Amino acid sequence: MPCGAFRVSGARQGWPRRNRPGRLGGDSSGGHISVEPRINERIRVPEVRLVGPNGEQVGIVALGDALRLAQEADLDLVEVAPTARPPVCKLMDYGKFKYESALKARESRKNQAQTVIKEIKLRPKIDPHDYGTKKGHVERFLRQGDKVKVTIMFRGREQSRPELGFRLLQRLAGDVEELGFVEAQPKQDGRNMIMVIGPHRRKSEAKAERSAQHSERAPARQRTARPAAATGSPAGPAEADTGQPPAPEEPEAGS
Repeated sequence: MPCGAFRVSGARQGWPRRNRPGRLGGDSSGGHISVEPRINERIRVPEVRLVGPNGEQVGIVALGDALRLAQEADLDLVEVAPTARPPVCKLMDYGKFKYESALKARESRKNQAQTVIKEIKLRPKIDPHDYGTKKGHVERFLRQGDKVKVTIMFRGREQSRPELGFRLLQRLAGDVEELGFVEAQPKQDGRNMIMVIGPHRRKSEAKAERSAQHSERAPARQRTARPAAATGSPAGPAEADTGQPPAPEEPEAGS
């Protein structure tokens, strides 16, 4: 055989052993590997440790017997612990299980509140009116449960007076101390000075409080709308205002 040549034959033609077509774990199309558990006939082991639909331990049984029990109970045989020896399988309704798992994941994402970092930028010689506006924004963010990154921007000769920015940040931290605390002390970062203020309460608590306040205001709005609707209702024929004075009552006969 010439130098540098090699022989390709048998099991080594083109495909690695674990990715040959027709073998478990191989993916000839190049797609992603499924992470869903194996169920029913996809389970390829001689015996399994079987768990009943209510969590009861059945024991180690042959795969054929486990499949027969699943068919008799009109359930699926699901491999829940494939790395165990033997693998652990459970009898369950796999479609219902996937649906309930998706609902739980959706609810957990809905109830999970992510902390957002808001940013407020100030100048060392900020106008008192502008300072009050910026402080109001910081208070609103802290009430919502968000962190606030306060940035002091220095320009020109202001860079030689970092104490002006430090005093301004200290003043702001003191003004909002009822709603938040200084999470990161003032730090010089190039031409800027940065401080981070964190809220005293979590965002989930602030969200729950806003929902409760909204629920309390809804009945009040309904009660306010009802009298307005009653006042604006058209009058009946007997009470219609014609713009004429009422006619005098006629005396009864025999009076």
